[in-house]
Amino acid sequence: MKHAPSGKVIRVSISEEKGVPKTNVPEVHLVEDWGVEGDAHAGFWHRQVSLLAAESIEKMREKGLEVGPGDFAENITTEGMDLVGLPVGTRLRVGSEVILEVSQIGKECHTGCAIFKQVGSCIMPKEGIFAKVIKGGKVRPGDPIWVLEQGQE
Repeated sequence: MKHAPSGKVIRVSISEEKGVPKTNVPEVHLVEDWGVEGDAHAGFWHRQVSLLAAESIEKMREKGLEVGPGDFAENITTEGMDLVGLPVGTRLRVGSEVILEVSQIGKECHTGCAIFKQVGSCIMPKEGIFAKVIKGGKVRPGDPIWVLEQGQE
């Protein structure tokens, strides 16, 4: 990579069921065209991996919520980059091997979202992003994230 990373991974998280906060783990294994191995949201669809910025979580903390990475059911919590400013189709290199492609910005919270029930609002619908796994591998906290130029891998 010729240029500095756009941001970095600060937490990786996983859960075996949907609609609940995810558990922070030391690393996750992303499987090409599937998602995070062992995660409830993995599958052959466009929302294989979810990402949320620590800066977005901080906004909710400022509202008095005791929340942290994984509480919004995101797989990868980032720091230092404008996730929601990335257009659909943008490719990201995470660490030394993983390549993700942004497939959706935001989503509707499903009924029963734990955070929405607690506070009546959630940041995932506006500030969470979703991606497909183009190239799999391990992702760990501290891994750099680069926004790739078109045709770059």
